[in-house]
Amino acid sequence: MHLDGSVDCGLALAGSTVKETLKAGVLYFLLVFAGVRTAELAEAPIMFGISILAARWVVRHVQYSPLRSRRLAMGCIALGLMLVAEFTVGLWIRGMTIRGYFAARDTISGAVYFKTLGAFAVIPIFAGRGRA
Repeated sequence: MHLDGSVDCGLALAGSTVKETLKAGVLYFLLVFAGVRTAELAEAPIMFGISILAARWVVRHVQYSPLRSRRLAMGCIALGLMLVAEFTVGLWIRGMTIRGYFAARDTISGAVYFKTLGAFAVIPIFAGRGRA
């Protein structure tokens, strides 16, 4: 590592063989990036929990209506914005079609993801104390 914080990968090979370094790099890559399904499935409960905490916070701090219909509307607006963001990244930035976007999703983690999005929309109904 240099004084400015940059790393010279060529110097890193001096202490070990190129083959060992390549093997370690490939293994590291596979463990982190080849487990897309595992990563997406591990992310789902975290995002679900964050959705619960965020909905509770908004309902309490904004003193939002306890009416279920209004809370569902709040969740649907948030879901709509989430989908705009998701499709903007998936379609526009990566140059994908809608068909390509859905075809690229893993069947298992994709199903969990879309169910989590559905939950994201209805969680505000159950957030806070006042349910009518």
